[in-house]
Formats: sequence, C-alpha cells, structure tokens
Amino acid sequence: MNYRHGFHAGNFADVFKHALLVRLLAYLRRKETPFRVIETHAGEGAYDLSAEEAARTLEWRGGVGRLADLSGASAEVRALLAPYIDCLGPRDHEGKPALYPGSPSIAQKLMRPQDRAIFCELRPDAFAALRRRFARDERIKAIHIDGYLGLGAYVPPKERRGIALIDPPFEREDEFEAAFDAFNKSYAKWNSGIYALWHPAKSDRDIRKFHNRLRESGIRRILQLSLSIGGDGEGLRSCGMAVVNPPFVFEAEARTLLAFLAARMAQAEGAGCEIAWLAGE
Repeated sequence: MNYRHGFHAGNFADVFKHALLVRLLAYLRRKETPFRVIETHAGEGAYDLSAEEAARTLEWRGGVGRLADLSGASAEVRALLAPYIDCLGPRDHEGKPALYPGSPSIAQKLMRPQDRAIFCELRPDAFAALRRRFARDERIKAIHIDGYLGLGAYVPPKERRGIALIDPPFEREDEFEAAFDAFNKSYAKWNSGIYALWHPAKSDRDIRKFHNRLRESGIRRILQLSLSIGGDGEGLRSCGMAVVNPPFVFEAEARTLLAFLAARMAQAEGAGCEIAWLAGE
C-alpha cells in the first residue's frame, strides 16, 4: 500500500469525519462508565501541515483552514465545533495548526482516565509513528495489524460501551466489500456499539451497492451522512459516513454541523450535504 494521508491531512473530508467523531465521543463522555475506541486504519495519529506532503497539496486550506474565523457561525455551531477546535490546538493566521490531529489524537484528547483505545495500523512506517506518538499513554494500545482483522479480534470490548471507526484508505478495489464484511462480523459480536464507517464518494455505483448491503443486512438504526464541496474537478469532492447506533442527539447535531460545513467548505456549484436513514428502528 502506498497511501499517505499526509498529503490530505486537514482537508474537507478530515473536517467532516472529525467534527462528527467529536460529537459521538462527546456523547459517550456523558456517562461516567468507561468506553472503548477502536480504529481500524489509524495512520500516524497526527500530521505536520508544514511538511512537504501537506505543503505540496495545500488541501488543508480548503478544509481546516476555512475554520480560521468562526465569527460568522451561529452560537449553536460554535458550541458543537468547540471540542474539535480545541483538539486543533494553537493555529496561525491562516487557521493552520502546527500538527493536524488525526482520529487517534482526537480520541486521546477526549478520553478520560477510565477510557481505553486500540488503534490498528498495517503500514510499517505509519505504525512506527503511531506507536511512538502514544507510547507513554497507558490507556492506548497501537497494534501492527490489518484493521479488519483487528476489529474482529477486539470486539466486544470489556467496557461494552464505545465506538469503532472504520476508515480505510480505499486503495483496494474491494474496499467497500471488505469494510462491510468486517463491520458485519463485528456487529454480530457487539451490536450495542457505535460504528462509524467513513468512505469517499467517487463512484455512484459503489455507493449505491454499499448502501444496499447496509439496508439488506437487517441491522437497524443506520444513519447515512454525506458532504460535497461541489464541482467535478480532480481529487476527492465528496465523502460520506454511515453511523450505526447513533446517539439520540446525533442526527440533530449533524444536521446543524453539516449545513454549516457545506456552506463553509463549498468550492463549486453542487456543494451540499445529505442526511438520511438507511434503516430506522
């Protein structure tokens, strides 16, 4: 595999995924009982936006860079984004953080002493960076393993509460099938957990097939969310996330957040967001 997220760190898809992840983690924090975070494709954990990879693409400018000034956002939007903004740390005048936090760093920031996390990563160099980053945090285990195998191996967690983030790089031609199969097997063992399945939206055919498999699985309470920056240029223009067992407040929060992000991240005609239930109660 040759995917390197450093080229894309902090782009609109990261903002979409991480702003929603923060809301799910915020909900889990409402109860004192511990929770577990499991991520299948954790990457390096955080990314230097001044490094050559990010500097070459500057994708972050169309993502996190557009959150430099929130003065025009409503009080509700600012409150919903606040934990995510806090995770970014100090930013320069362009809104660029020194290190953009990946999902593992965001989870670490929001975990409490009683919470635990398992971050899976297969690519050797990314795993080495991931392990170094969290080596001193006893709450966190970085595992050098195929994330799909890891997901099946580490559920159900002893905490019984938590979230599994399935966010592969989508390099494989069968990535949608692999992600669904890993989720489906995991759900059979742990049906009370929250699952967030992130995906790019490049092929309408692949998305329809993926959604149909989710609908036909018999699994209930699946909320599909998507964000598009519009246009039909090169590179990723749209992405989505299927959330299984979303908290009762999540749909309303997501509608508020995504309406704001769709307007703020828009780059061309056709930008927008969609939220729909693939399967209800």
